[in-house]
Amino acid sequence: MNKNYYIVFFLLLGAVFYLPFLGRVPLFDWDEINFAESAREMLVSGNYTQVQINYHPFWEKPPLFFWLQAVSMHLFGVNEFAARFPNAVFGIVTLLTLFVAGRRWHGTQFGFWWALAYWGSFLPHFYFKSGIIDPVFNYFIFLGIIFLAEALHIQPGRSKQRGIILAGSCAGLAVLTKGPVGFLLIALTTVCVAAVLWWQYRNNRQQLQAVFPETVRIGLFLKACLLFLLPMLFVASFWFIPELLQNGPDVLVKFIKYQIRLFATPDAGHRQPFFYHWVVVLLGCFPMSVAALPAFLHNNNSKESTGQRLLQLWMICLFMVVLVVFTIVKTKIVHYSSLAYLPLSYLAARYIYRTVSQSGTGGTQATESVVAPLPAGPALPVHRYVRTVLLLAGTVFGLVLALVPLAGKYKTVIAPLLKDPFARGCLEVPVAWTGWECLPGLLYLLLVWAVVVTRLKTNAAAGWGSLFAGTAVVILAFTPWIAPKIEQHSQGTVINFYKSMQGKPVYVEPIGFKSYAHYFYFNLPPGHCPPQYSDKWLLEGNIDKPAYLITKITKTNLVSQYPDVQLLNTTGGFAFFVRQPPEKGQH
Repeated sequence: MNKNYYIVFFLLLGAVFYLPFLGRVPLFDWDEINFAESAREMLVSGNYTQVQINYHPFWEKPPLFFWLQAVSMHLFGVNEFAARFPNAVFGIVTLLTLFVAGRRWHGTQFGFWWALAYWGSFLPHFYFKSGIIDPVFNYFIFLGIIFLAEALHIQPGRSKQRGIILAGSCAGLAVLTKGPVGFLLIALTTVCVAAVLWWQYRNNRQQLQAVFPETVRIGLFLKACLLFLLPMLFVASFWFIPELLQNGPDVLVKFIKYQIRLFATPDAGHRQPFFYHWVVVLLGCFPMSVAALPAFLHNNNSKESTGQRLLQLWMICLFMVVLVVFTIVKTKIVHYSSLAYLPLSYLAARYIYRTVSQSGTGGTQATESVVAPLPAGPALPVHRYVRTVLLLAGTVFGLVLALVPLAGKYKTVIAPLLKDPFARGCLEVPVAWTGWECLPGLLYLLLVWAVVVTRLKTNAAAGWGSLFAGTAVVILAFTPWIAPKIEQHSQGTVINFYKSMQGKPVYVEPIGFKSYAHYFYFNLPPGHCPPQYSDKWLLEGNIDKPAYLITKITKTNLVSQYPDVQLLNTTGGFAFFVRQPPEKGQH
């Protein structure tokens, strides 16, 4: 196949799998709704320079991702599709970038498997159908790493300088997306690579200078730092300096304090064991995470040249830096370690390439301009332990995907067994489960067994391709068929209530739990909440319109203790109350 056809192939593959059904499921609390609400408030208020929530400054994130969402909402309306559309676009761009980078370094066949592995794994695929910041943030960091690796090791003269400048610009975009952690991760990865190479060539200064001259010559080091830092600061200044001039240092100071607090103390509800992210990456990135295991368990590159090992070193260092940093960080959220998916996919592609190099797709390495072509053969048989782990993990995924719908269908049997009243209330929500929803999970289970038991032994290319394609198809089926029903159990009751209140002269507020859903789905207008607005004021103050108060059924005492608050109903794990404005003369 002509190598340019692969570009079209991955462009279409991303469009067909990432774009459909983006608006099929309501946004999920917290992060998806939080970010979409900030973008919505930009449109409503016309204030695009300052990130807001409830029309007050929101100092937790810079604005780049919200600008992308705001543009999308301007095109498609304020809805779930628009909120998730930027990530779908970045998903397509990421696939193309992985293929081009893989082709550039190791050849067309390698680029193909690198992009395909990322497309056909659970969490990497799923995140491009979400409305969270991380896919965009991760892309800029990863692209900066790729530019930096090529510039420092491959490109001469002006090309080298241009590569470092591009890397710094990507770092600036990462900072504009999620803050200084974007620079921190690139810097730590570079330091890690330099340290490994220095240790490896500590007795051969000439070889070290040939591989990474900036570690030997102080002048080159300072020049590289300036070429990287100046464009990064220039790009980041497009928002930070106007924010500082317009609103003073207060928001920026709070932003920095928030970053420190995330690192030092766990946010409520996000305290997890230290190994949390390692488990998330191993299980959530199936099946590519299993294909990457040999990269950590075997030293198969002893016969490879330095050039063939360089990008692998960068990817291993990036992977370890991400997991170590976010293991140290006290607040542990599943997508914090999502940057690790990108280098993990490279390590998986290295192993897959060795097992398929003589058995299927690819280009002719000799006809390509490749930085460090990998040997094409002989093809390595898929290790038995790799097949075993694929079988075990794939069986678990298939069973989970099949059993979750069955739990919904037989909720009357399962709900009484749950001790948590809130969980029991969520499960008891009347959702029309037919039982057929378990079909994707069962078919996936059969696919995994067929691939592992037969195809991976006889035709590795067909086996890996079937496994990645099957995973992507399962996610595509899951999004419109199963995810909306799960959402109805988890938050559907309260989301529907907020929607029913849109446009009415009322206050709507959750009590006793953190949420952003009432802002977005109530379509909160500017100026709706007076200066004295607070939970206490809604519960006992002189309100001027009805206040609808929502709490979890485990915390109804927070509201029911007030005599002039009336209970409307309890459903879906939530209790809904209303408090009418006091009659004149009562306050």
